[in-house]
Amino acid sequence: MLDSFRAKFIILSIIVAISGFSQGMLLPLIAYIFEHRAIDASISGIHASGLYIGVFLSALFIEVPLRKYGYRKLIVAGGLIVSLALLAFPILDGIIFWFILRLIVGVADNALHFSTQTWLTDTTPRHKIGRVIAFYGLFFSAGFMIGPKVSELVEIAEPLPFIVSGVLTMLAWPLIFLLKGAKDEKPSDNGVPISFISTLVNFKNVLKSSWVVFLFPLMFGVLEGSLHTNFPVYGLREGLEYADITWILPAFSFGAILFQIPIGALGDKIGRPILVSILLLLGGSVFILLEFVKSSLPMYIVLFALAGACLGSMYSLGITYMTDITPRFNLPAGNLMAGIFFSVGSISGPVLGGTLIDASNGTSYFIFFSIIVVILFICNVLFIWRRKILSEEFKERMEREHESSTHNY
Repeated sequence: MLDSFRAKFIILSIIVAISGFSQGMLLPLIAYIFEHRAIDASISGIHASGLYIGVFLSALFIEVPLRKYGYRKLIVAGGLIVSLALLAFPILDGIIFWFILRLIVGVADNALHFSTQTWLTDTTPRHKIGRVIAFYGLFFSAGFMIGPKVSELVEIAEPLPFIVSGVLTMLAWPLIFLLKGAKDEKPSDNGVPISFISTLVNFKNVLKSSWVVFLFPLMFGVLEGSLHTNFPVYGLREGLEYADITWILPAFSFGAILFQIPIGALGDKIGRPILVSILLLLGGSVFILLEFVKSSLPMYIVLFALAGACLGSMYSLGITYMTDITPRFNLPAGNLMAGIFFSVGSISGPVLGGTLIDASNGTSYFIFFSIIVVILFICNVLFIWRRKILSEEFKERMEREHESSTHNY
């Protein structure tokens, strides 16, 4: 049995890496299969949303069982269900069956992901939160990067990538039993009775104090969902080979991995608000450049890596940004809201991207991302400005009250 924080961090990171691997494999794999079955890009995009609809639905009720049963039971349940669902894909072939399986994977994967993420944010010292969550995000990104390459096994046998992913997931989640005391660990309690209504109240409080931080998981969801679902279709129509696409997509995750730790540490030093603004400006510029790249594999790889370096850390930055400004007892609700916004972005990204590709024949696909990034930059600047004004007003009020009490004395 292992009982150190480092052991917990390593095991949770391995589990989430396999989770990222499964997602990274599933999105381009099914998009490729559907394209070869002559299914429209818009339908493929809507179908891909099944995974994130599951994430969204589970986020509405998952806080109650987490607080009641603890981290370990939810991780075990989520890991087991994801494993079985992945292994069921080759058996239950068909658009409707696969949509249902994607939905199930989304629900179970969010239970696993939410439990590991909340466990870390609740137990990590505040001065280390940026680096710890950056490493955690790095493991997810590493799994997500490897996923598309493993999806190439479809050219050997269609069921093979599903089987590989299912078996790896089945091997990963039992590692949780190595952690000493994990059976009894639960989130911090705020003294409020656990119910669906209390979850909604927590959602309201978190949104009121920290609304802007959830836009970054939203944007990351749009990017992840659309790039891994729509770009294979876009690339094939632009004349790229599927083998080329499986090199381009991991480049985004590679860029994220390369800079995830430095960005997390830099956020601890200079502050998340300023860092996020800089990265958004740089990332938006990269997507504008991508609009002018046509069928050039080296340029695609380089620019995708740069986009990943700038924007691939937005989910983990959003989480740490949220942790900075949210009371500890509301962290489960904050993590849930991040998951909800991520799933909304992941649902809308493939649908909007697929519709845009069909309607415009692929033109302006990357401008779509640039516009989203610019909107988020403006929102973050306004949020920083508003918090600064409120902070100054509070400081002035406290000074006046202090002067008044001193004068009366």
